Amino acid sequence: MRPDDWHLTEDVEDFLARAGDFLRSRPGTHIMQLTWAERVRTRGADAFGTAAPVFGVLEQAGEVQATFYRLPPRALGLSPLSPEQADSLAARLAALGHSLTSVSADHGTATAFAEAWQRHTGATPKLRDTRLRLYRLGTLTPPEPHPAGRGRVLGEQDLEQVMFWCGEFAKAVGEAVTIDADSWAGTRYADKRYTLWETPDGTPVSVAGMNPLIGGQVQVDVVYTPAHLRGHGYAAAVTAEVSRAALAAGAREVVLFADLSNPTSNALYQRLGYRTLTDWAAYDFS
Repeated sequence: MRPDDWHLTEDVEDFLARAGDFLRSRPGTHIMQLTWAERVRTRGADAFGTAAPVFGVLEQAGEVQATFYRLPPRALGLSPLSPEQADSLAARLAALGHSLTSVSADHGTATAFAEAWQRHTGATPKLRDTRLRLYRLGTLTPPEPHPAGRGRVLGEQDLEQVMFWCGEFAKAVGEAVTIDADSWAGTRYADKRYTLWETPDGTPVSVAGMNPLIGGQVQVDVVYTPAHLRGHGYAAAVTAEVSRAALAAGAREVVLFADLSNPTSNALYQRLGYRTLTDWAAYDFS
């Protein structure tokens, strides 16, 4: 395998024309590839920074074997790679003078690339403490007992409330992002549909979001309950609500990420019918 077997492009339409079928063949493990390519396609290449995005496709004998995307200064994102494929990509990017801050992928792929990048550049990789698990929905099992209340889908008229809840979520997970009316359109939160769980008197107690349908798949993303309201089943109820909505929207697969340091949320998702797809890792380079 040669490093120049990787085709690099700044044109997301070219990337999707080459790799779209490959990505949709395993939408779960390609969730980040599909999501970010669609965001660039719909929002434009300049929506995520001044540097142009870069997409890559590994093709051999006319067949796509692997892909990557990079939206500087964000992490390099990879489809599952063998150690040989990871080494060839690291060699290609190093030869082109790319400077990487981090890489994110399934754990095996991220580790293989981090080691390859160190060999080719001397950069020292450091595994992030946050460990994620990617789940895929099997059979949805609504929570029992079901908390009193109902889910309410938030619309354009609820933007202030949406921004408040997303800001609280971002602070809870340690995400350094500004969320206000001026910055909203450029955040990763802007393309989701949100549902609030409200108690019978209309008090909002939990929120869940879901990404648009991409490649036959929906990602449930942003599930948050304020600390003082946890333990009442609200997160389970609102997650089941958006999972059901995703299926009703035509999703063949529904996926979500969970922080492995939070056993409560992982157990909750499993009770709802989510099953482990893969573990995720990120390495930072110094």
